[in-house]
Amino acid sequence: GGSHHATFDFGAGYCVFNDTAVAANYLKNKKFAKKILILDLDVHQGNGTASIFRNNKDVFTCSVHGAKNYPFRKEVSDYDVSMEDNCSDSVYIEEIKSLLPKLYDKIMPDFIFYLCGVDILESDKLGRLGMSITGCKKRDELVIDHYRNKNIPVATVIGGGYSKDHAELADRHSIIFDVAFKYFKKKN
Repeated sequence: GGSHHATFDFGAGYCVFNDTAVAANYLKNKKFAKKILILDLDVHQGNGTASIFRNNKDVFTCSVHGAKNYPFRKEVSDYDVSMEDNCSDSVYIEEIKSLLPKLYDKIMPDFIFYLCGVDILESDKLGRLGMSITGCKKRDELVIDHYRNKNIPVATVIGGGYSKDHAELADRHSIIFDVAFKYFKKKN
């Protein structure tokens, strides 16, 4: 999942339809959630998601993405943070640490969709940021800890990650599952 470039009427950027938007609308329509946060930490802006929920006050879109990366014409999310090329772990992590409480205080969501693309990694062929595996893991720990400590459900979708080495790519995408499993074990 994490097909965040597709809008309500067309696909874009490898995305045929916006699965997170479909799931968020399902939760809203079934009254399983009132306020939803779509936290998009993929290196590419979630332009399709921002477009779909532009006029929906119950779904808040936040995208932290590479300033000079695709899409080159950005949509306006409810909250956008543009990161510069070769951004270090420390700069990125400080941004996330600052962002998480602001988002919670602003909207007090009762459900989170977390797009945790691993294309933020320095070694990603489409990424352009300077993040390490350790930084990527720290990002995921911050997000999971922050919202799960508030007893807010978090659904993760892996989003972007680009490498010709499929085993390496699978390892990168498994970071969020390792983090979530460790959190689950710690709480039980």
